[in-house]
Formats: sequence, C-alpha cells, structure tokens
Amino acid sequence: MSNKVIYAIYNDDDILMDAVKKTKAAHHHIEEVFTPFPVHGLDKAMGLAPTRLAICAFLYGCVGISVATTMMSYIMIHDWPQDIGGKPSFSFIQNMPSFVPIMFEMTVFFAAHLMVITFYMRSRLWPFKQAENPDVRTTDDHFLMEVAVNDNEAELVSFFEGTGAVEVKVIEKN
Repeated sequence: MSNKVIYAIYNDDDILMDAVKKTKAAHHHIEEVFTPFPVHGLDKAMGLAPTRLAICAFLYGCVGISVATTMMSYIMIHDWPQDIGGKPSFSFIQNMPSFVPIMFEMTVFFAAHLMVITFYMRSRLWPFKQAENPDVRTTDDHFLMEVAVNDNEAELVSFFEGTGAVEVKVIEKN
C-alpha cells in the first residue's frame, strides 16, 4: 500500500473553505489542513467532532477548589489555628468569607495549568518534538490541505486544480 498524499496549497481562506466543502462532498478523505491562523468554521466543514476540553476544564476546576478547601481547612483550622484580626479560628464556616479569594485563585490555577498539560498531551506536543509542518509557507500566508491518495492520483490532481489550488503536489509520506 502506498503512502501517497496530495498537498493542495491555497492562498485565500475563503477558497480553502470552498475546496474543503467540495472535497468532503466528493467523499475524499482529508488527512489534515494547515493554516497560518484559525479559520472560522473549518472544523465543521471538515466534519471534526467538537472538543471535550471544556469538560476537562470544569473537572480540573473542581479538583482545584477541593484542594484549596482541604488545604485551608487543615492549615488554618486544624494544624495552626491563629486569632487574626479578632476572627475566630475554630470552624471553617465562620472563616469562609476570607477563604473565598484563595479558593477562586486555586480553582483558576488548577484549571489553567492542567488544561495546558492536557492540551499538549492531546496534541502530542512533547518537548523537543520535530515540527510536522509540511510547507513553511503555511506559517506565513498559505493554506495547505493534505488528502490521502487511493490509486486515483491523476483524478485528484485535476480535482484540486479545479478547486482553485495555486499548487498541487503528490508526496510520498513515510
């Protein structure tokens, strides 16, 4: 089985969106699309499933508020109770208003840091990983659509030239 793919390069995001819609309508499999900036609606046009990272953010926030509550209860009530400003230190509920900013900050801290880690792991962006960008122009002003070739190379090349691609290349991928 060959690992050939077609790189169809476009110079306008509207032309790219039309090409993606035509490609999906023609039932060709789009491997990836590389763009220099986010293109609104591209994920829906490609048929990608919505992300579930927001659920992770909520769960990480819950972990953060739990850690903050447990930490403050142990430190300020059980381990080292102090009389600060005349406030009693005998129960968590009595001191709750002064703990709210800390709980908020810990919620944001945990959600933000764990979301970054989750995003990098989900995107497979490890430290010192080599870039997978197939064409350096996609970081500047061009858009690239990578489509799998299944013994229909000539048909696909003419199809993508008809969609407005400025350049169409057939590449052997390893």
